[in-house]
Amino acid sequence: MESVPTIKIHIEKYMRENDLKLQHFSDITGINVGTLSAILKGSRPMSMNQLNQITSAMRLEKGYFYESYGVESFIESSPHWRRLEPYLYECAELGKLDCIQQVITHVTDDRSYIEQLFEVAEDFFAKGLKEAALILYECVADSEKYQHSERLALCQYRIFLLHKTLNKFGNLNAAVKIEPYIDKLNEEVQLDAIKDLANIYASISLWDKVSELAQELERRVNFQIKFQNKKHKIKRRKSFYPLFVYKAYANLLQANVSEERKQYVQALKHIDIYENIVDEIKDPSKEEQDLIKLLKGWAKGNRYLYTLFLGDFEVLDVYLDYLDANPKEILTAFVYIVKCANQYSYNINYALDRFHNYLDKNRLDNYVLRTNNLHDLNFSYTRLFYELAKYRLNQNQIGQGIEHLITSFERSVSSNDDMMCIKCIDLYGKYRDRASKTQEEQYTKLIDKLSVLTFR
Repeated sequence: MESVPTIKIHIEKYMRENDLKLQHFSDITGINVGTLSAILKGSRPMSMNQLNQITSAMRLEKGYFYESYGVESFIESSPHWRRLEPYLYECAELGKLDCIQQVITHVTDDRSYIEQLFEVAEDFFAKGLKEAALILYECVADSEKYQHSERLALCQYRIFLLHKTLNKFGNLNAAVKIEPYIDKLNEEVQLDAIKDLANIYASISLWDKVSELAQELERRVNFQIKFQNKKHKIKRRKSFYPLFVYKAYANLLQANVSEERKQYVQALKHIDIYENIVDEIKDPSKEEQDLIKLLKGWAKGNRYLYTLFLGDFEVLDVYLDYLDANPKEILTAFVYIVKCANQYSYNINYALDRFHNYLDKNRLDNYVLRTNNLHDLNFSYTRLFYELAKYRLNQNQIGQGIEHLITSFERSVSSNDDMMCIKCIDLYGKYRDRASKTQEEQYTKLIDKLSVLTFR
């Protein structure tokens, strides 16, 4: 492992090879000659800015010496926050996560930096430097694991958000781990945590938990609204959304639970409650107006959907017009449109043709990979192609049906979605004797990829 003295050796070698005197090197780096001399003698520590100036003058890529600098400045000698903070930011922006990890593991032995490291982690999180933020959150959480503090709870919540994966068991583990910390969070932040936790349980089809959390979310937001109304002083909001959004969302979650239980009339009642909550907002701000528009749009789309589930396909054309105006909802909507068509043996070829470009496999592959909401879209992707497989197989379009089924199975295997794997295997077994040789080879390879963990 290189250390900072190696930087000194590199500098001196560079100066010799380029026949540079100290004054000349000072000129090209922009560092005072006295300061540069002291750095080379080891009597003065080098700042991050000076390191970057020297690296640039030597025509090396930025960050070339960061690992060495980290070892010498923060591991082999006592760290100083004035140098450590800019080092963390520079490493995060360049993606030098190994440098952050090795330094932070050492630095957190000294608890005096925990508060500053947490603040940097929060800033990284806000700026989208998620991998770097995760390293800091995990180190702070490990250092605070016996403190039972709000800061520890917030670290665990951030870790939960950053650890969401395509793996069902990974998400279940993350959900179980974060639950004990929710009550230690700020009361407003609790609303976000419960909402996110409910979404995770919904993604792994634990609907009793979703219902329980939706009720808890509504109970807590009602308390917050009552508490807020009693206070005259306006304080800075800590929850991500205005309070009414969580109350509406709790009913949206309950509607989803009712839908999964095939209680579609009850689902429509929850949508009515949800929409009434939104309609009662007086003098909404610009932010609230935008959220109201979004929430009312969801209510409209869900009302069409639950009406379809009740077997009324007269609303389908209006629903398709709605999706034309809301293309981001097309993928998820068609999962349920095709599911309804399968349930009622209804021909929706014209709807599939109308949205063919949006439902094309290659387009969806690229869309899912580009999104920041990978988990939720992958969930919809696997179920869309499974329902399309059933639809085409029911129409006796066997080749296309099996092709869709293998697409769903492939994504289910990669994300360890045990329920969908079993459903795909079961459906394939019914049509296996009609699969092409290529399709059978694809299926066999996917079976070979399945791990024991998938069905644990």
